[in-house]
Amino acid sequence: MTAILSLGSNLGDRCANLRAGVDLLARRFPVVAVSPVYETDPVGVTDQPAFLNCVAAVRTDEAEALLVAAHDAEEQRGRLHSLRWGPRPLDVDIVSVDARQSADARLTLPHPRAHERAFVLVPWLDVDPDAVLPGRGPVWQLLHRLGRSGVRRWQP
Repeated sequence: MTAILSLGSNLGDRCANLRAGVDLLARRFPVVAVSPVYETDPVGVTDQPAFLNCVAAVRTDEAEALLVAAHDAEEQRGRLHSLRWGPRPLDVDIVSVDARQSADARLTLPHPRAHERAFVLVPWLDVDPDAVLPGRGPVWQLLHRLGRSGVRRWQP
C-alpha cells in the first residue's frame, strides 16, 4: 500500500522545510522513496517567491491518519492558512493513496488538481516511472500533454 505526497515550500529555508516535512512524515509512516527537488513557478497567486517541490512515497493505506500527519507537519513548520495558494513554509498534499477514489469533502482522492500540475507529475515520475493517477491514467501521459514548463531541477 503506497501513498504519494507532494511537498512544497517557498518561505524560509525551502530545502530545510522539505527535509523536515519528510522527516516528520517518516515518524509515522515508512518513507519508501523521495524524489529529487525541483524549483517551480508559483501557481494561482503568482506574485510570490518560487517554490521548491518534491514527492514522497510512503507505505500506508490509512488516508485519514496520513491527512492528520500532513497537517501536523505543515503546522510544525509554521504554516498559516491565510491565503489560498499563497506563500508558505511547507505545504503537504496527499496526491493518491493506492488506487483509492473518494469525493469526500475533507480528503478528495486522488488530489483533484494533480493531473494539472507539472510540479507534482515530474517528481512523481522520478520515484515511480510506471505511476498511474487513479481515474486519469499513466502519469507520463498526463505530463506529456501538460508539459514541463515552470519546473526546473534544483541545484543547491
